[in-house]
Amino acid sequence: MAEPDAARRFDAIIIGAGQAGPSLAGRLTAAGKSVAVIERHHFGGTCVNTGCKPTKTLVASAYAARMAQRAAEYGVVLDGAPRIDMKKVQSRAGKIIRDGRAGIETWLEGMDGCTVFRGHARFTGAHDVKVAGTALTAPHIFINVGGRASVPDLPGLGEVPYLTNSAMVELEAVPAHLVVVGGSYIGLEFAQMFRRFGSRVTLVEKSGRLIAREDEDVSATIREIVEAEGIEVRTGAECLSFARRDEGVAVRVGCTEGVPEIVGSHVLLAIGRRPNTDDLGLDAAGISTDGRGYITVDDHLQTSVPGVYALGDCNGRGAFTHTAYNDFEIVAANLLDGQDWKVSERLPGYALYTDPPLGRVGMTEAKARQTGRTLLVGKRPMTRVGRAVEKGETLGFMKVVVDAQTQRILGAAILGTGGDEAIHGLLDIMNADVPYTVFQRAVPIHPTVSELIPTLLAEMQPAT
Repeated sequence: MAEPDAARRFDAIIIGAGQAGPSLAGRLTAAGKSVAVIERHHFGGTCVNTGCKPTKTLVASAYAARMAQRAAEYGVVLDGAPRIDMKKVQSRAGKIIRDGRAGIETWLEGMDGCTVFRGHARFTGAHDVKVAGTALTAPHIFINVGGRASVPDLPGLGEVPYLTNSAMVELEAVPAHLVVVGGSYIGLEFAQMFRRFGSRVTLVEKSGRLIAREDEDVSATIREIVEAEGIEVRTGAECLSFARRDEGVAVRVGCTEGVPEIVGSHVLLAIGRRPNTDDLGLDAAGISTDGRGYITVDDHLQTSVPGVYALGDCNGRGAFTHTAYNDFEIVAANLLDGQDWKVSERLPGYALYTDPPLGRVGMTEAKARQTGRTLLVGKRPMTRVGRAVEKGETLGFMKVVVDAQTQRILGAAILGTGGDEAIHGLLDIMNADVPYTVFQRAVPIHPTVSELIPTLLAEMQPAT
């Protein structure tokens, strides 16, 4: 396609200022490239505005509330029960959002060689983009548009008010009864935090168990943890529908046990994400997507159009801030440093930020068993971790799965206090591709959660 007459030329165009885009702009401009960054709404993407930063800020407030509730267990005497000032909780989260957003915006606007455009970008050709009436063109285009909450077509949903993760971080009042539809990562975090803020909470999950992608022992233990805090869990809710009631919103769960209908004051939909790719003009560029709208990419994150790349949540190759940032690292290494990094070489690692948190890396035990390998499995309850005992936080367990023949760690889960940090010891040794026995020569610091990892590895048994 011929270049538009009035198009402004750049070496690179970055659509979206999420986790990958700004850092890539920094690398490209440092290499002497001219860069256009386009952002239609808030700088910082999901993580800064509706994801990691605000939710983990709320998790911290919920943890403080829980510790205040448990204060007497530690010999700390409070005069009366703790109260929640939800406006102050939200204000604290809001400030962290604004500070993060402003920091990224200021960085990009002050970056030599970078021009910031505000508005919705749409492709008009393979390497041509229009934003706010201005035509831009570049040999390299990087799409970093992120995703949003999925809102499926469920009976009655269009007739009732509901919340998504974006609205939840803006609440200034504690819901009387929060019904969370979706018993996976986002749903679990919000369910626990608002229970700790004082809401009655019912967690509804379509499948037979919570976070079904995890091993059954992880799923069952997390259910025990949240139920012990007073969260009602309803699984097997395969016939979901919604209706208005005087008291709020009715969620018909159709479960085989329990009342068939739950009426809550508020409903949170936490049933997946979808990419922000449906209004980018991808067809005009010839950029392919899959059946769910994710942009298809190769191992170097290049789309079906040479010179056009997709990074972050919109490519379906990762759903986390750290994978989006790693997408930037892959592209920068390959285009600027002469490297050959591949997304297929990335180890899957992530965390669930309930309390206690779940740190995960690599395969689950169930997936490892499906490979047919001869396995070694080690498991240790947190009641046998000194640091957890000292903190009075002994819920959960640690588990590791090893290939008995190669002595390589295949996967691990740490569901317990500090699990989101301690998992990195296992993640790092897996990245180094060395035998698990290397751990035996380490001298860990006492008292920590991590110090029990070598012990756990030494106690492994053949999988039966």
